[in-house]
Amino acid sequence: MKGTVLILGASSAIARATAAAFASRGYGLYLAGRDEEELARDAADLAIRHQVPVATGRFDAEAFAQHPAFIEQVVEASGELAGVVVAFGYLGEQSRAVHDWDETLAIIQRNYTGAVSLLNLCANRMEQAGTGFIVGIASVAGDRGRQSNYTYGSAKGAFALYLQGLRNRLAPAGVRVLTVKPGFVDTGMTFGLPGMFLVASPRYVGERIARAVERGRDVLYVPWFWRYIMLIITHIPERIFKRLKL
Repeated sequence: MKGTVLILGASSAIARATAAAFASRGYGLYLAGRDEEELARDAADLAIRHQVPVATGRFDAEAFAQHPAFIEQVVEASGELAGVVVAFGYLGEQSRAVHDWDETLAIIQRNYTGAVSLLNLCANRMEQAGTGFIVGIASVAGDRGRQSNYTYGSAKGAFALYLQGLRNRLAPAGVRVLTVKPGFVDTGMTFGLPGMFLVASPRYVGERIARAVERGRDVLYVPWFWRYIMLIITHIPERIFKRLKL
């Protein structure tokens, strides 16, 4: 076995697909989330399907004070980690966040603050060990603020910037940091949203994430063409962009 990969937010569609991609490559797994029954079912399926050890545990992204004990629990169960994948997030409702601070705070904490709290702990252990990889799932929404989802986009943009700095810090220690920027993916979070096009499957995304880690990539737009879509969007002059309904 190649070691254990911690999947944070393991019940999401992208997380399940990413877990399967790493398990197929011989990694053990630690699945972490809030629904313990669902985690147990997924763990049993992955262990049988890929013949790797799979452990589970409950965590709350917003329970910051509990994060150190949670990481210790993971290491005690599985040993020092080969990798960690941050796959949890919360799209929220932009129209509600405009007037409801609790909604704004939930979007920020579930997409940024909670991820930073957990990754600070994991990064310190990996830096000391001199090995490992970190995968953070950000979003193309973080590349430019749009009126339809700028609270979510700002949290994901901040997370991408954090990962960029973490990559710069950990590179000399031999720890790899991959920033993943998905476009539209067929998940429960995006189901029913208007304006969806060229939607990717979670399985496709999970496989691309595992390949990107193997190849030492720094940033992964998935599907690949989103790199060029966002290149165009980010280069629209502000005087024009602010008049667009995006």
